Amino acid sequence: MSKPYAHIRGVLLDKDGTILDYARTWVPINREVALAAARGEPALADRLLAAGGHDPATDHVTPGTPLAAGTADDIAACFAMVLGQRTPPDLPATITRIFADGGGSHAVLLDGAHAAIAALKRMGLAVGLATNDSDGGMRASLRRVGLLQSFDYLVAADGGHGAKPGPGMALAFARAMAIEPAHLAAVGDATHDLDMARAAGYGLRIAVLSGTGTRTDLTPHADAILPSIVNLPALLAR
Repeated sequence: MSKPYAHIRGVLLDKDGTILDYARTWVPINREVALAAARGEPALADRLLAAGGHDPATDHVTPGTPLAAGTADDIAACFAMVLGQRTPPDLPATITRIFADGGGSHAVLLDGAHAAIAALKRMGLAVGLATNDSDGGMRASLRRVGLLQSFDYLVAADGGHGAKPGPGMALAFARAMAIEPAHLAAVGDATHDLDMARAAGYGLRIAVLSGTGTRTDLTPHADAILPSIVNLPALLAR
């Protein structure tokens, strides 16, 4: 019997919600970003959180919103809609700095993620990571959880290839690995991840339920849905 995924030669993983615990990593970072943008005013910071998709009362983050899946520029633009003339002129740079500092201070690996990535490598697959975080934030997060050297390719939203859901980062991984997109899989917890893969012509789009996305949100965009990355090696090996 042929293996349904035997054509897959590489996997491009998302970071937050896919290998990192989104809530434990990003709830404190989101709050710090909002408070900085509000110049220390708690009530205004709560308004910014809500505008960005993060409920300040429950810490629930709505899938697909700027604080769930956006870049630093997306978040700055969202906050600016609330702040108007009170918008700090260096807000995108401030957010990028806080992301980098926060990744180094707060990143928490999802249970089993390290072993799953090692298993993918043992299977002979190229393994990359693409994120809408900044390069500094990405590297700080991966360094904190001991995964900085575990990937064949790393790319962030400020790496010159555009941001999700555009195809640039996915195509850059394909070129770097010299693998046709049809032989690559993308894995993520948000529709941005899956739509990036579709736009790049990837052969397989896999959603995980370990982040902000829900089964209802992700099903129309995914070829397969898994509880977490822990289940990925078995899926690709079967």
